[in-house]
Amino acid sequence: MIKSSKETEEKNRGKNSKVVVNDDLEDKESEQKIRPSRLEDIVGRSNEKKALKMMIHSAQKRNEVVDHILFYGPPGLGKTTFAMAIANEIGSSIRITSGPAIERQGDLAAILTGLKANDILFIDEIHRLSRVVEEILYPAMEDRALDIIMGKGPSAKTIRLSLEPFTLVGATTQIGKISSPMRDRFGLVQRLDFFEESDMQDIIKRACKLWNIKIEDEALELLSRCSRGTARIGLRLLRRVRDYAENKDKDVVSVEVVENTLEILGIDEQGLEDIDRRILDLILNSFGGGPVGLSTLAAAIAEDANTLSEVHEPYLMKCGFIKRTSRGRVLTEKGIRYISTLYG
Repeated sequence: MIKSSKETEEKNRGKNSKVVVNDDLEDKESEQKIRPSRLEDIVGRSNEKKALKMMIHSAQKRNEVVDHILFYGPPGLGKTTFAMAIANEIGSSIRITSGPAIERQGDLAAILTGLKANDILFIDEIHRLSRVVEEILYPAMEDRALDIIMGKGPSAKTIRLSLEPFTLVGATTQIGKISSPMRDRFGLVQRLDFFEESDMQDIIKRACKLWNIKIEDEALELLSRCSRGTARIGLRLLRRVRDYAENKDKDVVSVEVVENTLEILGIDEQGLEDIDRRILDLILNSFGGGPVGLSTLAAAIAEDANTLSEVHEPYLMKCGFIKRTSRGRVLTEKGIRYISTLYG
């Protein structure tokens, strides 16, 4: 029978980093157990790791804090993992929050004044910070200072408080929604793209080892191929495959186990889910292959437009099934062949 690993969350985070996590943002325990704790443990991302190691080591030689970093790209590609690994590399604490959680200037001021020297502040969905809150971040990022306005109108006074030197690590899926003044204050703006299939195999293989799951090579290849180049999705599928194997009293995950699990989940060998196939089908059969606007497409399938643009479209474009034009979404020849073959 397949059993879960008993390794603790603290071991995988690293001993040098004290992590303060917002409960609403804390990942599932199973994902935390296999989250890489150091940069060298992160699968793939060689160029990204080189750039980060260069920044960290040079900052340490100068006895300075690491410059602010912004990660952007589709969800589930390791932005939070990088932030926590950076904290471990530095040997500092990390405070994790999100843009929607910081509603007022006072919320951010409380966080900033609570940071200690060399701490990491990680703000997920940083594009959702209000412009009023952003204004507090500008002097905090540039001058390590916090400007507090006392009173209103002509009699208002500004008090400047010094902050401990810290590093802001931001993460976003929509970098276009971050204002230019905010983007310009980051010393490194790094895009995280989809993982290659070989990297996905290494990620899933590592998870299998930590979770004590035995998996055949062909089953590993199929699972990796269906993971949409996204670590979070690959690990989620692996958990469901494990559930199926346990229910069927299978000691080893075979191709049959993976295929049966994917069939139950409605996922095909391209990694496409039902909603992905519906998008392609609608563009072809309801809109003549396109172009069709995002809002129109979202209304047609009763789905949120942001979900389509952030979650489904990037992978469909990566597969070469659709493309964006100035007039809207258009199905490619490859997409037409795929959906025509699927539905006859």
